[in-house]
Amino acid sequence: MIIQTKGITKIYNPNKIPVNALNGVDLQIEEGEFTAIVGPSGSGKTTLLNIIGGLDQATQGEVLIKGENISKMPDNQLIDFRKNNIGFVFQAYNLIPVLTAKENVGFVMLLQNRSKEERDQRVLELLQSVGLEDKVNKRPSELSGGQQQRVAVARALAPKPAFILADEPTANLDSVSTNNLLDIMARLNEEEKMTFIFSTHDQRVIDRARRVITLVDGKIASDQVKS
Repeated sequence: MIIQTKGITKIYNPNKIPVNALNGVDLQIEEGEFTAIVGPSGSGKTTLLNIIGGLDQATQGEVLIKGENISKMPDNQLIDFRKNNIGFVFQAYNLIPVLTAKENVGFVMLLQNRSKEERDQRVLELLQSVGLEDKVNKRPSELSGGQQQRVAVARALAPKPAFILADEPTANLDSVSTNNLLDIMARLNEEEKMTFIFSTHDQRVIDRARRVITLVDGKIASDQVKS
C-alpha cells in the first residue's frame, strides 16, 4: 500500500461559518493504480488531493505515505518528503515562465542537488517520452496548452516520485491534447508502474481510469474498480 488515509476530516472557517469539505475519508491506494476521484463541485476532490500531497492539513485524521505519517511531520521535513516522494500536475500547469522546458523539468532535481549530468540525461529522456524533444529550449509562452501540460507531467516524473497527483489536469485542454496526455500517462502507468491519482470531472479521464472513487458531500459515496 502506497497511500492510506484514516478518518480525514477538513473543516474550513471553523470559528466563523464552518464548511465541512471532508467528513471522515478512509482510503487506500496501492502501487500502480490509475485512479480518478470524481464528484460534483464542492464534493472535496481537490481538498483530498491537497491533503494527500501535504499541501493542506486535515482538521482530523492521518495520511500515511509508504507507511510514514505525514500528518505529524514538521514543515521542513514535510517539504523534503514531498520533494522526494510526490509529483504534482496542476490544472494551471504552474510552469516557471522564465525557464525553458528543459529547465522546468529539471527544477526539482536541481533542488535535490542531483548532478548536472544526471539532470540532463533524465530531462532529455522525459521530454522524449512526452514527445517534446524538439521543444527543449522553448519557454512556456512558446508552447501550446497541451505542450505545457506535458512539460508539467515530465517535471512531476523527474524526481522519480512514489506517485503523481493530478488535479483537473485536462480542464484547460482540447480533445486532441487531452487524449495525447492521457495516452502518455497510461503508458507511463503500464510500462513504469507509475501510480496516478486524478481529481476530475472530465468524462474522458474517468473512462480511462481503472478505479473510480466518487465523493459526495465530503464522503466516499462509491468506490468502483473496473474489470
